[in-house]
Amino acid sequence: MVESLIEDISKTIHLSETDKDCIRKQFKVKHLRKKQYFLQEGNVAFHSAYINKGCLRSFTVDKNGTEHISQIGIEGWWAADMYSFLTGEPSSSNIDAIEDSELLILDKVGREAIFDEVPQFERFMRILLEKNMVANQHRLNSMMSHTAEERYVTFIKKYPKIVQRVPQHMIASYLGITPETLSRVRKQL
Repeated sequence: MVESLIEDISKTIHLSETDKDCIRKQFKVKHLRKKQYFLQEGNVAFHSAYINKGCLRSFTVDKNGTEHISQIGIEGWWAADMYSFLTGEPSSSNIDAIEDSELLILDKVGREAIFDEVPQFERFMRILLEKNMVANQHRLNSMMSHTAEERYVTFIKKYPKIVQRVPQHMIASYLGITPETLSRVRKQL
């Protein structure tokens, strides 16, 4: 089950068989049913997760009960509230499964064990976090400077697999627009 993760990591760093065994030992499999939470607001994030199968979303809920999706992830992506995971503070986010999912989860102790035994894994994690920072900055810039139509067109070009798997109201939330606006944009296109 961990082989897809090892394959993904191997695209960035070289792993010996001993390194692979260390990684296999530290990651645990977790299954989520559709709508089941991986993390709920107010709880501490004790794990980060590699999405082996399925689709997850990270979101917050405002005082009016409106969901605001900050991240959608599919196979080969990672899901976590890194602030909570790294600081031990309660999370302000929720992470749940959009469809039945299989995760490979890693706690802080396991992460540190891999860092100790496979030093280049730390490089892999740094590269992963840098890519995430760049993507978040790009998304923030897009939210501030692009129209709803431009954001949607960019989204469907960049993430065609997600468009097929995620309900339109969730895509609208991710794009920072109402479902009605997304419906108008889709009709115009």
